[in-house]
Amino acid sequence: MADTSWADSARSLKAVILDMCGVLYDSGEGGGVPIPGSVEAVKLLKASDLKLRFCTNETQATREKFVAKLQRMGFDICVSEVFSPAPAAVAVLKERGLRPHLLVYDDVVPEFDSVDKTDPNCVVLGDAADNFSYQNLNDAFRVLIGLEKPVLFSLGKGRYYKETDGLKLDVGVYMKALEYACDVEAEVIGKPSPMFFQSVLNDMGIQPHEALMIGDDLVSDVGGAQHCGMKGVQVRTGKYRPSDERHPTVTADGTVDNLAQAVDMILNQRGH
Repeated sequence: MADTSWADSARSLKAVILDMCGVLYDSGEGGGVPIPGSVEAVKLLKASDLKLRFCTNETQATREKFVAKLQRMGFDICVSEVFSPAPAAVAVLKERGLRPHLLVYDDVVPEFDSVDKTDPNCVVLGDAADNFSYQNLNDAFRVLIGLEKPVLFSLGKGRYYKETDGLKLDVGVYMKALEYACDVEAEVIGKPSPMFFQSVLNDMGIQPHEALMIGDDLVSDVGGAQHCGMKGVQVRTGKYRPSDERHPTVTADGTVDNLAQAVDMILNQRGH
């Protein structure tokens, strides 16, 4: 069953923001698989009068490669509609004159080609997957501990995510390890950072109360959106756990079985 009370506000919406992994598709071997009904749900949103953006903490590929993968799955999506942490991190690094030591997935390294990486004075941490070896974590630790004022950027701070073969540890786990070792607080670029959500809203030229976020991560997607003044709806796909509906600090405005159900409810309220 879906909680329907949140859908009453759908008439006043101007935009929908979608998380990607766990909402549109489950990642895994061969790039992953679409979640049933999600390809059609995106088509329906695109055909409506609502603005649509995609907001992801995906850091295992450049945006171009990531979008191409989703297009092959059948999604109507383009690079300009997708907001991910790596391009945002590059902008911050350039603005502050920082030279990163990167601990990221190999396929996302090209996002940082335009940034000077000699004599690093900060560390950028992404979802490095198998690159999170002891050696690589220790190298990042040594860079940070050798700085007078350590600067650590984390591209998101998720605890885990779902692939087709089960749950996987996410970047937030390794972020916490480096924070503890170096007595530093990481600057998070990506969800749930208010600045990250605001950049999506600015791109559409709308106010927070005019947008709805749909995601599978109760804290980063739903809680992050609510903190910015948006409504947040959680899907029971991806990393969703039944205990999310009894979370002590974050309560979704609504919980639905999947993206297709959420879109049907929104569009029905709007008379589509």
